[in-house]
Amino acid sequence: MKAQTRTSDALFMAEVVRAEASALSAISHALRTDARTAEQWSAALDICEQCTGHVVVSGLGKSGLIGAKISATLASLGQPSHFIHPVEAVHGDLGRLREGDVALLLSYSGETAEVIDLALHLKADSVATVAIVARSTTGLGRLCTACLAVGDIVEACPLNLAPTASTTAMLAAGDALALALARRRDFREDDFHRHHPGGMLGAGLRQITDVLRFRVERNLPIVNDTLSVRSALAAAGEGRRAGALLLVDHDGKLSGIFTDADLRRAINAGGSAALDQPISKSMTKHPTCLTVDSLVRDAVRLVQEKRLDEIPVLDADGRPLGLVDVQDLIAMRVVEG
Repeated sequence: MKAQTRTSDALFMAEVVRAEASALSAISHALRTDARTAEQWSAALDICEQCTGHVVVSGLGKSGLIGAKISATLASLGQPSHFIHPVEAVHGDLGRLREGDVALLLSYSGETAEVIDLALHLKADSVATVAIVARSTTGLGRLCTACLAVGDIVEACPLNLAPTASTTAMLAAGDALALALARRRDFREDDFHRHHPGGMLGAGLRQITDVLRFRVERNLPIVNDTLSVRSALAAAGEGRRAGALLLVDHDGKLSGIFTDADLRRAINAGGSAALDQPISKSMTKHPTCLTVDSLVRDAVRLVQEKRLDEIPVLDADGRPLGLVDVQDLIAMRVVEG
């Protein structure tokens, strides 16, 4: 009986996901095929693009929660934004709106009294407004300067009551607006980094040269590839060092990397005599490298895809600048240990 219940539960949850996906597919189809829908959404985007202040977002209940997330997305993509509660707005918080602001108002039904009341005040103050509603013919849709109409949606809730597919659709509409606005403004990776200096996103977008622990001319010796293994190890010095040696040719360009694993393989194959062989015979030639322009996320990708523990970092001429150690990425919490 329990197995049958689990199967039934899984099928029910699959139907919930299907219902929400269906709502999104309908919006996508309308934007691609219905000229009026495309025109309405473009008009809403035009208003946001002309915003010289903040996009102030408001909604009640579940719509308010969705609005708060949309506001956060706008801010992360370079458009200043904050959320205000529609009731508190008409009890003093209208002072949070300034000249040049745009209001984004959410109500799936388009008839939420508190949001309509706010829209009326904003219209009287000549504040540009964009609605996210089911239909542009709703009360809120008619009041606003432009609107993103998501269409009539059947909720994933079997009773067609709990806001589910409709809130997913409103969230997607807000994401579409925010990303299209960032695209129009040519918002780039460097801009994104400035807005996400912390966490995994920020760490991944840092220049790899900013986080190098092992650097040439500081604590990372580079060794000529004509030396023997013994001489190369001696040249690397004693004490704490990286888990690999970087080998260079007569022009100072990287020719190979010699890791602790390479040393074990050489000794296992040739015994102690291997120490007196040229290191070029045991090194890994033409190793995978990063460049001065690489980001931390590029190092993470190489570690995950190629299982590398040490990655050389080169300048534009192929000369070593430093070495990325997987332990440093683990310490940054961008790679799991």
